[in-house]
Amino acid sequence: MNPRAQQQATATFTSSIKAKNAKYVWHPMTAPKMSELDPPLIVASGSGVHVTDIDGKTYLDCTAGLWNVNVGHNRPEVNQAIIDQLGRIAYYSTFAGTSNPPSIELSAKLVDLLQPENAARVLFSSGGSDAAETSFKLARQYWKLKGKPSKVKILSLKEAYHGVHFGGMSACGINIYRLAYGPAMPDFHQVESPILYRNPWTNDPLELAKICARELEREIQYHGPDSVAAFIAEPVQGAGGVNVPPPNYWPLVREVCDRNDVLLISDEVVTGFGRTGTFLGCRGWGVKPDIMNFAKGLSSAYVPLGATVVNERVAEAWNSDSPYALIMHGYTYSGHPLACAAGLASLDVVIREDLTANAAKQGAYFLNRLQQELMPFPSVGDVRGKGLMICIEMVMDKKSKEPYPPGHPLPISINKHCKDNGVLVRSLNHKIILSPPLVFTKQDVDRAADDLRAAFGELDRR
Repeated sequence: MNPRAQQQATATFTSSIKAKNAKYVWHPMTAPKMSELDPPLIVASGSGVHVTDIDGKTYLDCTAGLWNVNVGHNRPEVNQAIIDQLGRIAYYSTFAGTSNPPSIELSAKLVDLLQPENAARVLFSSGGSDAAETSFKLARQYWKLKGKPSKVKILSLKEAYHGVHFGGMSACGINIYRLAYGPAMPDFHQVESPILYRNPWTNDPLELAKICARELEREIQYHGPDSVAAFIAEPVQGAGGVNVPPPNYWPLVREVCDRNDVLLISDEVVTGFGRTGTFLGCRGWGVKPDIMNFAKGLSSAYVPLGATVVNERVAEAWNSDSPYALIMHGYTYSGHPLACAAGLASLDVVIREDLTANAAKQGAYFLNRLQQELMPFPSVGDVRGKGLMICIEMVMDKKSKEPYPPGHPLPISINKHCKDNGVLVRSLNHKIILSPPLVFTKQDVDRAADDLRAAFGELDRR
Protein backbone atom coordinates (compact mmCIF):
# COMPACT_ATOMS: atom_id res chain seq x y z
CA MET A 1 0.00 0.00 0.00
CA ASN A 2 1.42 3.38 -0.98
CA PRO A 3 1.89 6.09 1.73
CA ARG A 4 -1.14 8.11 0.63
CA ALA A 5 -3.41 5.08 0.64
CA GLN A 6 -2.03 4.05 4.02
CA GLN A 7 -2.74 7.53 5.39
CA GLN A 8 -6.31 7.41 4.08
CA ALA A 9 -6.87 3.94 5.57
CA THR A 10 -5.57 5.11 8.94
CA ALA A 11 -7.81 8.17 8.88
CA THR A 12 -10.84 6.04 7.98
CA PHE A 13 -10.08 3.59 10.78
CA THR A 14 -9.59 6.40 13.32
CA SER A 15 -12.84 8.07 12.31
CA SER A 16 -14.68 4.75 12.53
CA ILE A 17 -13.37 4.00 16.03
CA LYS A 18 -14.39 7.44 17.30
CA ALA A 19 -17.87 7.10 15.79
CA LYS A 20 -18.37 3.63 17.30
CA ASN A 21 -17.25 4.88 20.71
CA ALA A 22 -19.75 7.74 20.56
CA LYS A 23 -22.56 5.43 19.43
CA TYR A 24 -22.06 2.24 21.46
CA VAL A 25 -19.94 2.75 24.59
CA TRP A 26 -20.92 3.82 28.08
CA HIS A 27 -17.84 4.83 30.06
CA PRO A 28 -17.42 4.21 33.81
CA MET A 29 -17.47 7.09 36.29
CA THR A 30 -19.08 9.64 33.98
CA ALA A 31 -22.45 10.55 32.50
CA PRO A 32 -23.16 9.63 28.87
CA LYS A 33 -23.95 13.28 28.10
CA MET A 34 -20.52 14.30 29.42
CA SER A 35 -18.81 11.79 27.12
CA GLU A 36 -20.74 13.23 24.19
CA LEU A 37 -19.67 16.80 25.03
CA ASP A 38 -16.07 15.83 25.81
CA PRO A 39 -15.14 12.61 23.97
CA PRO A 40 -12.54 10.46 25.72
CA LEU A 41 -8.91 10.21 24.72
CA ILE A 42 -8.60 6.91 22.88
CA VAL A 43 -5.23 5.40 23.80
CA ALA A 44 -3.90 3.02 21.16
CA SER A 45 -0.39 2.11 22.32
CA GLY A 46 2.18 2.69 25.03
CA SER A 47 5.80 2.26 25.98
CA GLY A 48 7.37 2.84 29.38
CA VAL A 49 5.89 6.02 30.87
CA HIS A 50 4.33 7.20 27.60
CA VAL A 51 1.11 6.40 25.77
CA THR A 52 0.00 7.32 22.26
CA ASP A 53 -3.55 8.10 21.21
CA ILE A 54 -5.38 6.94 18.12
CA ASP A 55 -4.40 10.14 16.30
CA GLY A 56 -0.69 9.51 16.90
CA LYS A 57 -0.07 12.04 19.69
CA THR A 58 2.17 10.86 22.54
CA TYR A 59 1.66 11.77 26.23
CA LEU A 60 3.56 11.43 29.47
CA ASP A 61 1.31 9.17 31.56
CA CYS A 62 1.09 10.64 35.07
CA THR A 63 -1.79 8.31 35.99
CA ALA A 64 -0.29 4.87 35.22
CA GLY A 65 -3.58 4.08 33.51
CA LEU A 66 -5.58 4.10 36.75
CA TRP A 67 -2.95 3.86 39.51
CA ASN A 68 -2.06 0.42 38.20
CA VAL A 69 0.55 0.12 35.41
CA ASN A 70 3.34 0.13 37.99
CA VAL A 71 6.13 -1.35 35.83
CA GLY A 72 5.29 0.83 32.84
CA HIS A 73 3.62 0.08 29.54
CA ASN A 74 4.68 -2.66 27.13
CA ARG A 75 7.34 -4.31 29.31
CA PRO A 76 8.90 -7.13 27.25
CA GLU A 77 9.31 -9.39 30.31
CA VAL A 78 5.64 -9.21 31.24
CA ASN A 79 4.49 -9.53 27.64
CA GLN A 80 6.69 -12.61 27.18
CA ALA A 81 5.42 -14.25 30.36
CA ILE A 82 1.85 -13.89 29.06
CA ILE A 83 2.80 -15.21 25.62
CA ASP A 84 4.66 -18.18 27.11
CA GLN A 85 1.67 -19.09 29.29
CA LEU A 86 -0.70 -18.61 26.36
CA GLY A 87 1.35 -21.21 24.49
CA ARG A 88 0.69 -23.69 27.29
CA ILE A 89 -2.93 -23.01 28.26
CA ALA A 90 -4.92 -19.79 28.44
CA TYR A 91 -7.36 -20.79 31.17
CA TYR A 92 -8.27 -23.45 33.65
CA SER A 93 -10.40 -23.20 36.77
CA THR A 94 -9.13 -23.11 40.35
CA PHE A 95 -12.50 -24.25 41.73
CA ALA A 96 -12.62 -27.44 43.81
CA GLY A 97 -10.79 -30.31 42.12
CA THR A 98 -8.60 -28.39 39.66
CA SER A 99 -5.89 -25.72 39.57
CA ASN A 100 -3.09 -24.40 37.39
CA PRO A 101 0.66 -23.82 37.97
CA PRO A 102 0.83 -19.98 37.68
CA SER A 103 -1.83 -19.47 40.37
CA ILE A 104 0.01 -21.83 42.71
CA GLU A 105 3.37 -20.18 42.04
CA LEU A 106 1.99 -16.68 42.57
CA SER A 107 0.29 -17.75 45.81
CA ALA A 108 3.60 -19.04 47.12
CA LYS A 109 5.42 -15.90 46.00
CA LEU A 110 2.91 -13.62 47.72
CA VAL A 111 3.03 -15.54 50.99
CA ASP A 112 6.84 -15.38 50.88
CA LEU A 113 6.94 -11.64 50.10
CA LEU A 114 4.38 -10.96 52.83
CA GLN A 115 6.07 -12.91 55.62
CA PRO A 116 6.58 -9.71 57.68
CA GLU A 117 2.76 -9.57 57.82
CA ASN A 118 2.52 -13.31 58.73
CA ALA A 119 0.69 -14.05 55.46
CA ALA A 120 -0.63 -17.59 55.14
CA ARG A 121 -3.25 -18.06 52.41
CA VAL A 122 -4.33 -16.41 49.14
CA LEU A 123 -7.72 -16.30 47.42
CA PHE A 124 -7.56 -14.83 43.91
CA SER A 125 -10.15 -12.71 42.11
CA SER A 126 -10.38 -10.44 39.08
CA GLY A 127 -9.73 -7.01 40.59
CA GLY A 128 -9.91 -4.67 43.55
CA SER A 129 -13.70 -4.61 43.96
CA ASP A 130 -13.67 -8.41 43.99
CA ALA A 131 -10.84 -8.45 46.54
CA ALA A 132 -12.76 -6.14 48.88
CA GLU A 133 -15.91 -8.25 48.59
CA THR A 134 -13.86 -11.35 49.35
CA SER A 135 -12.36 -9.77 52.46
CA PHE A 136 -15.80 -8.90 53.87
CA LYS A 137 -17.05 -12.43 53.34
CA LEU A 138 -13.96 -14.01 54.86
CA ALA A 139 -14.13 -11.70 57.88
CA ARG A 140 -17.72 -12.71 58.60
CA GLN A 141 -16.94 -16.37 57.94
CA TYR A 142 -13.96 -16.22 60.31
CA TRP A 143 -16.15 -15.13 63.22
CA LYS A 144 -18.72 -17.85 62.47
CA LEU A 145 -15.88 -20.38 62.61
CA LYS A 146 -14.79 -18.86 65.92
CA GLY A 147 -18.27 -19.28 67.38
CA LYS A 148 -19.20 -15.59 67.24
CA PRO A 149 -21.79 -15.40 64.44
CA SER A 150 -23.13 -12.01 65.57
CA LYS A 151 -19.89 -10.28 64.51
CA VAL A 152 -20.97 -9.12 61.04
CA LYS A 153 -20.65 -5.32 60.93
CA ILE A 154 -17.97 -3.67 58.79
CA LEU A 155 -16.56 -0.27 59.78
CA SER A 156 -14.68 1.98 57.37
CA LEU A 157 -13.63 5.60 56.94
CA LYS A 158 -15.30 8.63 55.45
CA GLU A 159 -13.64 9.52 52.12
CA ALA A 160 -12.66 5.85 51.70
CA TYR A 161 -12.98 3.96 48.43
CA HIS A 162 -13.33 0.16 48.44
CA GLY A 163 -14.73 -0.63 45.00
CA VAL A 164 -18.13 -0.72 43.35
CA HIS A 165 -19.71 -4.05 44.29
CA PHE A 166 -22.54 -3.65 46.78
CA GLY A 167 -20.29 -4.51 49.70
CA GLY A 168 -17.49 -2.21 48.58
CA MET A 169 -19.94 0.55 47.70
CA SER A 170 -21.48 0.23 51.16
CA ALA A 171 -18.04 0.54 52.75
CA CYS A 172 -17.18 3.58 50.62
CA GLY A 173 -17.14 6.87 52.46
CA ILE A 174 -17.77 8.93 49.31
CA ASN A 175 -21.48 9.41 48.74
CA ILE A 176 -21.36 9.90 44.96
CA TYR A 177 -20.58 6.19 44.49
CA ARG A 178 -23.92 5.15 45.97
CA LEU A 179 -26.08 8.14 45.01
CA ALA A 180 -27.77 6.31 42.14
CA TYR A 181 -27.51 2.77 43.52
CA GLY A 182 -28.57 3.04 47.15
CA PRO A 183 -29.64 2.13 49.64
CA ALA A 184 -26.35 0.71 50.82
CA MET A 185 -26.23 -2.70 52.48
CA PRO A 186 -27.00 -2.82 56.20
CA ASP A 187 -24.28 -3.26 58.82
CA PHE A 188 -21.73 -1.01 57.07
CA HIS A 189 -20.76 2.16 58.98
CA GLN A 190 -18.23 4.96 58.46
CA VAL A 191 -16.17 6.95 60.98
CA GLU A 192 -14.09 10.10 60.60
CA SER A 193 -10.84 9.97 58.60
CA PRO A 194 -7.62 11.52 59.90
CA ILE A 195 -7.44 14.15 57.15
CA LEU A 196 -5.08 16.88 58.32
CA TYR A 197 -6.18 19.45 55.72
CA ARG A 198 -9.89 19.03 56.44
CA ASN A 199 -10.92 18.05 59.96
CA PRO A 200 -12.93 19.92 62.63
CA TRP A 201 -10.48 19.39 65.50
CA THR A 202 -6.79 20.20 65.16
CA ASN A 203 -3.78 20.99 62.98
CA ASP A 204 -1.57 18.71 65.11
CA PRO A 205 -1.22 15.43 63.17
CA LEU A 206 -0.37 13.29 66.20
CA GLU A 207 -3.32 14.63 68.14
CA LEU A 208 -5.59 14.14 65.13
CA ALA A 209 -4.61 10.47 64.96
CA LYS A 210 -5.50 10.00 68.62
CA ILE A 211 -8.87 11.69 68.13
CA CYS A 212 -9.75 9.57 65.09
CA ALA A 213 -8.62 6.36 66.78
CA ARG A 214 -10.86 7.25 69.73
CA GLU A 215 -13.73 7.90 67.31
CA LEU A 216 -13.23 4.42 65.87
CA GLU A 217 -13.24 2.84 69.31
CA ARG A 218 -16.36 4.79 70.30
CA GLU A 219 -18.12 3.52 67.17
CA ILE A 220 -17.14 -0.07 68.00
CA GLN A 221 -18.40 0.36 71.55
CA TYR A 222 -21.60 1.99 70.30
CA HIS A 223 -22.44 -0.99 68.13
CA GLY A 224 -20.95 -3.46 70.60
CA PRO A 225 -17.69 -5.34 69.92
CA ASP A 226 -19.68 -8.59 69.67
CA SER A 227 -21.36 -7.23 66.54
CA VAL A 228 -18.31 -5.83 64.68
CA ALA A 229 -16.40 -8.15 62.35
CA ALA A 230 -13.78 -5.85 60.84
CA PHE A 231 -12.45 -2.39 60.20
CA ILE A 232 -11.19 -1.70 56.65
CA ALA A 233 -9.05 1.21 55.50
CA GLU A 234 -6.62 2.22 52.78
CA PRO A 235 -3.14 2.91 54.19
CA VAL A 236 -3.27 6.10 52.11
CA GLN A 237 -6.68 7.02 50.73
CA GLY A 238 -6.65 7.11 46.93
CA ALA A 239 -9.88 8.24 45.29
CA GLY A 240 -10.68 10.28 48.40
CA GLY A 241 -7.80 12.59 47.52
CA VAL A 242 -4.48 10.97 48.53
CA ASN A 243 -5.14 11.55 52.22
CA VAL A 244 -1.98 10.56 54.08
CA PRO A 245 -2.69 9.70 57.73
CA PRO A 246 -0.45 10.85 60.59
CA PRO A 247 2.36 8.37 61.38
CA ASN A 248 0.75 7.18 64.63
CA TYR A 249 -2.73 6.56 63.19
CA TRP A 250 -2.33 2.99 61.91
CA PRO A 251 -0.51 1.76 65.05
CA LEU A 252 -3.31 3.24 67.16
CA VAL A 253 -5.94 1.59 64.95
CA ARG A 254 -4.20 -1.78 65.35
CA GLU A 255 -4.40 -1.33 69.12
CA VAL A 256 -8.09 -0.42 68.97
CA CYS A 257 -8.88 -3.50 66.85
CA ASP A 258 -6.92 -5.78 69.17
CA ARG A 259 -8.60 -4.40 72.29
CA ASN A 260 -12.04 -4.97 70.80
CA ASP A 261 -11.39 -8.26 69.00
CA VAL A 262 -12.01 -6.75 65.56
CA LEU A 263 -10.18 -7.83 62.39
CA LEU A 264 -8.10 -5.19 60.59
CA ILE A 265 -8.34 -5.21 56.79
CA SER A 266 -5.77 -3.22 54.82
CA ASP A 267 -7.05 -2.26 51.37
CA GLU A 268 -3.76 -2.34 49.45
CA VAL A 269 -5.35 -2.24 46.00
CA VAL A 270 -3.61 1.07 45.18
CA THR A 271 -0.84 1.11 47.79
CA GLY A 272 0.45 -2.45 47.40
CA PHE A 273 3.78 -3.29 45.79
CA GLY A 274 5.71 -0.08 46.03
CA ARG A 275 3.52 2.89 45.16
CA THR A 276 3.81 4.65 48.54
CA GLY A 277 7.58 4.19 48.72
CA THR A 278 7.26 1.10 50.91
CA PHE A 279 6.50 -2.36 49.53
CA LEU A 280 3.08 -2.31 51.21
CA GLY A 281 1.19 0.71 52.43
CA CYS A 282 0.61 -0.85 55.86
CA ARG A 283 4.30 -1.75 56.14
CA GLY A 284 5.10 1.94 55.90
CA TRP A 285 3.26 2.40 59.20
CA GLY A 286 4.78 -0.71 60.82
CA VAL A 287 1.41 -2.45 61.13
CA LYS A 288 0.44 -6.07 60.41
CA PRO A 289 -3.18 -6.41 59.21
CA ASP A 290 -5.22 -9.58 59.51
CA ILE A 291 -6.45 -9.44 55.90
CA MET A 292 -5.00 -7.59 52.88
CA ASN A 293 -6.63 -6.80 49.53
CA PHE A 294 -4.55 -6.48 46.36
CA ALA A 295 -5.12 -5.72 42.66
CA LYS A 296 -3.75 -2.97 40.34
CA GLY A 297 0.02 -3.30 40.89
CA LEU A 298 -0.28 -7.04 41.48
CA SER A 299 -0.15 -7.65 37.72
CA SER A 300 0.57 -4.03 36.73
CA ALA A 301 -2.82 -4.27 34.95
CA TYR A 302 -1.47 -6.38 32.08
CA VAL A 303 -4.26 -8.87 32.80
CA PRO A 304 -7.00 -8.16 35.40
CA LEU A 305 -6.12 -9.75 38.74
CA GLY A 306 -7.05 -9.36 42.40
CA ALA A 307 -6.11 -11.21 45.55
CA THR A 308 -7.18 -11.36 49.18
CA VAL A 309 -4.48 -12.55 51.59
CA VAL A 310 -5.11 -13.67 55.17
CA ASN A 311 -2.59 -14.02 57.98
CA GLU A 312 -1.82 -17.12 60.01
CA ARG A 313 -4.24 -16.17 62.79
CA VAL A 314 -7.16 -15.93 60.38
CA ALA A 315 -6.19 -18.92 58.24
CA GLU A 316 -6.01 -21.19 61.29
CA ALA A 317 -9.78 -20.89 61.80
CA TRP A 318 -10.38 -22.88 58.60
CA ASN A 319 -8.70 -25.97 60.11
CA SER A 320 -12.18 -27.12 61.02
CA ASP A 321 -14.80 -29.70 60.06
CA SER A 322 -17.53 -27.09 60.50
CA PRO A 323 -19.83 -26.50 57.52
CA TYR A 324 -18.79 -22.85 57.92
CA ALA A 325 -15.31 -23.84 56.69
CA LEU A 326 -16.59 -24.27 53.13
CA ILE A 327 -15.34 -21.30 51.08
CA MET A 328 -18.48 -20.84 49.00
CA HIS A 329 -17.03 -17.83 47.23
CA GLY A 330 -14.90 -17.33 44.14
CA TYR A 331 -14.99 -16.13 40.57
CA THR A 332 -14.72 -17.91 37.24
CA TYR A 333 -11.43 -16.13 36.66
CA SER A 334 -9.98 -16.59 40.16
CA GLY A 335 -6.35 -17.57 39.63
CA HIS A 336 -6.51 -17.04 35.86
CA PRO A 337 -3.26 -18.48 34.44
CA LEU A 338 -2.47 -15.52 32.17
CA ALA A 339 -3.14 -13.03 34.95
CA CYS A 340 -1.00 -14.95 37.44
CA ALA A 341 1.82 -15.28 34.90
CA ALA A 342 1.66 -11.51 34.44
CA GLY A 343 1.65 -11.08 38.22
CA LEU A 344 4.76 -13.20 38.66
CA ALA A 345 6.62 -11.26 35.96
CA SER A 346 5.44 -7.86 37.22
CA LEU A 347 6.51 -8.54 40.82
CA ASP A 348 9.88 -9.75 39.53
CA VAL A 349 10.39 -6.37 37.83
CA VAL A 350 9.34 -4.45 40.96
CA ILE A 351 11.82 -6.38 43.09
CA ARG A 352 14.70 -6.60 40.59
CA GLU A 353 14.62 -2.89 39.76
CA ASP A 354 13.74 -1.84 43.34
CA LEU A 355 10.83 0.24 42.11
CA THR A 356 9.72 0.73 45.72
CA ALA A 357 12.86 2.78 46.41
CA ASN A 358 12.44 4.64 43.13
CA ALA A 359 8.85 5.55 44.07
CA ALA A 360 10.08 6.91 47.39
CA LYS A 361 12.90 8.92 45.77
CA GLN A 362 11.04 10.34 42.78
CA GLY A 363 7.87 10.85 44.82
CA ALA A 364 9.68 12.94 47.43
CA TYR A 365 11.29 15.06 44.72
CA PHE A 366 7.98 15.44 42.86
CA LEU A 367 6.10 16.42 46.01
CA ASN A 368 8.75 18.94 47.05
CA ARG A 369 8.74 20.63 43.65
CA LEU A 370 4.96 20.89 43.55
CA GLN A 371 4.70 22.17 47.11
CA GLN A 372 7.34 24.82 46.50
CA GLU A 373 6.05 25.94 43.11
CA LEU A 374 2.26 25.52 43.29
CA MET A 375 1.34 26.48 46.85
CA PRO A 376 1.86 30.22 46.14
CA PHE A 377 -0.98 30.15 43.58
CA PRO A 378 -4.30 31.46 44.97
CA SER A 379 -6.28 28.39 43.90
CA VAL A 380 -3.95 25.78 45.42
CA GLY A 381 -5.00 24.91 48.95
CA ASP A 382 -2.88 21.83 49.60
CA VAL A 383 -0.32 19.60 47.92
CA ARG A 384 0.17 16.25 49.66
CA GLY A 385 1.32 12.74 48.97
CA LYS A 386 3.45 9.74 49.78
CA GLY A 387 5.66 8.03 47.24
CA LEU A 388 4.16 8.29 43.78
CA MET A 389 0.69 9.17 45.09
CA ILE A 390 0.20 12.95 44.99
CA CYS A 391 -2.83 15.24 45.15
CA ILE A 392 -3.14 18.93 44.31
CA GLU A 393 -6.28 20.21 46.04
CA MET A 394 -7.75 23.35 44.52
CA VAL A 395 -9.88 25.78 46.53
CA MET A 396 -11.91 28.91 45.88
CA ASP A 397 -10.43 30.52 49.00
CA LYS A 398 -7.33 29.49 50.94
CA LYS A 399 -8.69 30.64 54.29
CA SER A 400 -12.11 28.99 54.12
CA LYS A 401 -10.79 26.02 52.10
CA GLU A 402 -13.96 26.15 50.01
CA PRO A 403 -13.48 23.66 47.17
CA TYR A 404 -14.25 24.41 43.55
CA PRO A 405 -17.69 22.93 42.77
CA PRO A 406 -18.04 20.05 40.29
CA GLY A 407 -17.85 21.31 36.73
CA HIS A 408 -16.04 24.55 37.57
CA PRO A 409 -13.94 25.61 34.55
CA LEU A 410 -10.61 26.15 36.38
CA PRO A 411 -9.83 22.53 37.40
CA ILE A 412 -11.12 21.39 34.00
CA SER A 413 -8.87 23.93 32.27
CA ILE A 414 -5.80 22.80 34.25
CA ASN A 415 -6.43 19.23 33.16
CA LYS A 416 -6.96 20.26 29.54
CA HIS A 417 -3.85 22.47 29.51
CA CYS A 418 -1.76 19.51 30.64
CA LYS A 419 -3.33 17.16 28.08
CA ASP A 420 -2.88 19.65 25.25
CA ASN A 421 0.80 19.82 26.19
CA GLY A 422 1.22 16.05 26.23
CA VAL A 423 0.92 15.34 29.97
CA LEU A 424 -1.93 13.20 31.31
CA VAL A 425 -3.13 13.93 34.85
CA ARG A 426 -6.36 12.85 36.53
CA SER A 427 -8.95 15.38 37.59
CA LEU A 428 -11.42 14.45 40.34
CA ASN A 429 -13.58 17.56 40.67
CA HIS A 430 -11.34 20.05 42.51
CA LYS A 431 -8.43 17.61 42.94
CA ILE A 432 -5.62 16.80 40.53
CA ILE A 433 -4.33 13.28 41.14
CA LEU A 434 -0.85 12.12 40.10
CA SER A 435 0.02 8.41 40.20
CA PRO A 436 2.62 7.71 37.49
CA PRO A 437 4.31 4.38 36.78
CA LEU A 438 6.90 3.46 39.38
CA VAL A 439 9.59 3.59 36.67
CA PHE A 440 9.28 7.42 36.53
CA THR A 441 12.63 9.21 36.38
CA LYS A 442 13.70 12.65 37.56
CA GLN A 443 13.44 13.83 33.96
CA ASP A 444 9.83 12.62 33.82
CA VAL A 445 9.03 14.35 37.11
CA ASP A 446 10.56 17.59 35.88
CA ARG A 447 8.52 17.54 32.70
CA ALA A 448 5.27 16.93 34.59
CA ALA A 449 6.06 19.53 37.27
CA ASP A 450 7.07 22.11 34.64
CA ASP A 451 3.81 21.63 32.79
CA LEU A 452 1.67 21.85 35.93
CA ARG A 453 3.47 25.05 36.96
CA ALA A 454 2.91 26.48 33.48
CA ALA A 455 -0.79 25.51 33.60
CA PHE A 456 -1.37 27.25 36.91
CA GLY A 457 0.77 30.18 35.84
CA GLU A 458 -1.35 30.74 32.76
CA LEU A 459 -4.80 29.93 34.15
CA ASP A 460 -4.82 30.63 37.90
CA ARG A 461 -4.50 34.41 37.63
CA ARG A 462 -7.31 34.74 35.08
